[in-house]
Amino acid sequence: MNFAGEKTLLWLMLFGIVAGGVSGYLWGDAMQSVAWLGELFLTSLKMLIVPLVAASVITGVAGLGDVRKLGRLGAYSVAYYACTTFIAVSTGLLMANLWQPGVGVNLPLDLSAPTPKAGDVGLSDLILSLVHPNIIGAAAEMKLLPIIVFCIFFAAALSTLAEQGKPVIRFFEGLNEAMMTMVEWIMWFAPIGVFALIASKLGSAGGGEAFFNQLAGLAKYAAAVISGLLTHAVVLSLILLLLARRSVMEYLSHMGSALMTAFSTASSSATLPMTLEGVKNAGVDNNARRFVLPLGATINMDGTALYEAVAVLFIAQAYGIELGFGQQMVVLLTATMAAIGAAGIPEAGLVTMVIVLEAVGLPLEGIGLILAIDWFLDRCRTTINVYGDAVGAAVVGRLVTPK
Repeated sequence: MNFAGEKTLLWLMLFGIVAGGVSGYLWGDAMQSVAWLGELFLTSLKMLIVPLVAASVITGVAGLGDVRKLGRLGAYSVAYYACTTFIAVSTGLLMANLWQPGVGVNLPLDLSAPTPKAGDVGLSDLILSLVHPNIIGAAAEMKLLPIIVFCIFFAAALSTLAEQGKPVIRFFEGLNEAMMTMVEWIMWFAPIGVFALIASKLGSAGGGEAFFNQLAGLAKYAAAVISGLLTHAVVLSLILLLLARRSVMEYLSHMGSALMTAFSTASSSATLPMTLEGVKNAGVDNNARRFVLPLGATINMDGTALYEAVAVLFIAQAYGIELGFGQQMVVLLTATMAAIGAAGIPEAGLVTMVIVLEAVGLPLEGIGLILAIDWFLDRCRTTINVYGDAVGAAVVGRLVTPK
């Protein structure tokens, strides 16, 4: 897609988001009648994820040539994700301590919402989540991490086969280009899709008045989360400027459609096709983007980790439980590790929060305090997750192929 087409689509998507918000605010529950259009858009994106991830990872790894370069690419990627997640959680803790969002919250509230059980999630469980006994079953269940691991090994094997492996690599290169073409086609439906997703979700929340009533009751909590996310967005932009040596505004102009899709769908995985397209248009190294972005959509959860840090301290403050420096360090480390390992855990967002709550002995029922506006904050944190992935692709791309 050329730059003029990108710009036109960006304005159309922005119009779709604004129109969806206004329609959901004014007509409330009636806008659930357009929910099927949003579901159609979301399903169309999900339809592309597995073949796109497979083709992208295989061509990215195979394009490295010498399989030993994979270790360097993987090391840079994991190091970047670990560092930015650690920074995100630290920012969340800082904002929660500054805002004190849970102080003065009246208890008891309705805490009857079901809480997912974390179980014992140890290092062995996370390692086992990297493989699946049936790769077709993993694809059917949309378990991306074992698919990525399989594709890495498959591409590494292809790179050792010389002439015999080249036809297979060319097949996946063709598949990758075909999938990216399909992404471009679906992107033109995105303005209608994001309109329907925003309008129907706001409608299901009871319309604008009901949503703002919910927001008012948790205003300090929402402010702490959103200010933390905005702060982390600035940090990511500085990383993009200093390490990737890229203009932030120019890069954002290519990523606008992906970020709006992330906000509309609340899904990093569903946004992956558009993220790949945006980063491609920004001129990021092909091998880096094809490897880093699918991996990031699976394990990089900056926004989610930050949100969980704020939520845990909010719950502690609401119950009048003071978390000292040592306990906050436990939150920092646990939230960082849980966010990176979230891909192998069902219901990742809430389950990882359960892990952190259990680590510092807080009541799991406290999750019920934040569910009223979680759907809105979920969209905000997903947008930061996707931005973090995109910045990671640019940084790793420059480190692997310095200019």
